[in-house]
Amino acid sequence: MPAKNGKAYKERLKQNKAAVYIGGEKVEDVTVHPAFSGVVESMAELYDLQYTHKDKMLYPSPTTGDPVGITFLRPETIDDLIARREAMQIWARHHGGLMGRAPDYLNVEVMTMDAAADFFAEDDPRFAQNARDYYAYCRENDISLTHTLIQPQINRSKAQFEQNAPDVPLHIVKETEDGLIVHGIRLLATQGAITDEILVFPSTVNKADVRDNPYALAFAIPNNTPGVKFISRESFVYSQNRFDYPLSARFEEGDAIVSFENVLVPWERVFIRGRSDLANRYFRDTNAVVHMSHQVVAKNVVKTEFILGTTLMLIDAIGIEQFQHVKDKATEIMLVLETMRSHLYRAEHAASLDRWGVMTPDFTALDAARNWYPRMYPRLAEILRILGASGLSALPVEADFSHPEIGEIVRKGMQGAHIDGYERVQMFRLVWDLVMSAFGTRQTHYEYYFFGDPIRMGMAYFDHYAAKEAYKEYARSFLGHSFALSAAHEA
Repeated sequence: MPAKNGKAYKERLKQNKAAVYIGGEKVEDVTVHPAFSGVVESMAELYDLQYTHKDKMLYPSPTTGDPVGITFLRPETIDDLIARREAMQIWARHHGGLMGRAPDYLNVEVMTMDAAADFFAEDDPRFAQNARDYYAYCRENDISLTHTLIQPQINRSKAQFEQNAPDVPLHIVKETEDGLIVHGIRLLATQGAITDEILVFPSTVNKADVRDNPYALAFAIPNNTPGVKFISRESFVYSQNRFDYPLSARFEEGDAIVSFENVLVPWERVFIRGRSDLANRYFRDTNAVVHMSHQVVAKNVVKTEFILGTTLMLIDAIGIEQFQHVKDKATEIMLVLETMRSHLYRAEHAASLDRWGVMTPDFTALDAARNWYPRMYPRLAEILRILGASGLSALPVEADFSHPEIGEIVRKGMQGAHIDGYERVQMFRLVWDLVMSAFGTRQTHYEYYFFGDPIRMGMAYFDHYAAKEAYKEYARSFLGHSFALSAAHEA
């Protein structure tokens, strides 16, 4: 089966009918529900882009010869890595980097499952074949995926087996001839309502020990599997009007709690079964974290381009370029953009074959970028709020311009340096939806916690920084040099 288009994506969602709940009600058809229809359409546009840019986004399947998505490609050369990233950025430019869980994020992950399949064989040889088969299945059928790897925030100071309600976190109940029976809750399935299947990854918030083995698992099942429920948070789509809500109406992915109620996971879909040691090593040993970080940094380069363009447009709209602090703030965004581009360039051009035979980006560059950007993104949002100032606080809506009594008032009162009031308000509502609306606030929160708590991330970065001893020795050499000079002077 070749790569799907937008029509096929929507038809599949209609047929699957996963159990999705929002606002206390069950959703019958996510493709038309107001909370999801906008992002479903955006996802469909992404799949259509595969055919609009088929020379960049598709490649022949190694098994069937059919055109399949290049974001599933197993890269063997640096040129392969760059080609995959260029396809990622075609998608990212369509959504401005605002869809953090666009399909490519997990497409690259299932590729690593295939390449590093022998990792899963440490528990059971069947699981290695499961990983290979699942990658091929996703690639050949262009499966859209959500995922979950976070246990409920009951008590982060305790291991799962120590929780007051140890049956609440997702865990293995028992093994049967047909597969595993799993039960419990997981967070935080972004796009859970609008995808085909769910990947359940090992939870790595706290390192597990053998007593956590029932909670150490990895598997994949269709979203409509009996016993699986997606409980979506409140939607941040307040209207389908794209003048008033130019971003949230299109790119509100949604996040969901996932409930597994004694769900059967067939053996052919199991990758890790009750092995905390494998769960702790999963992302690094398979290099999944490296390839997923590559996608994230490529996406964030585009997102910063969008933020910079929006900032420069705002500056022009109200004629504030002459102010020193304005140029300085725009420069901050430019510096973030160029730094992220440099990280991405180094990651790709210093890539090497890993032990699985996959051309893998330099993780030193990507790890720095994925630690740094979450600390910078809140500042990028703050800059837009500062430059927009009071202009973001009392924005009319599109309907105001057509009202016979106030239309002309808002058109005149909202005019900019070189644009009329309608155009200026439209542009300012873009800024507002990017950094101040519920959608925009979620973007800032989401980027800040993209890979986890930035402080914990920073601690891990410090602990794993390979050159600490070398740099200490370099600095220490100056002490000896200074002493030698002092001794020579005294003599």
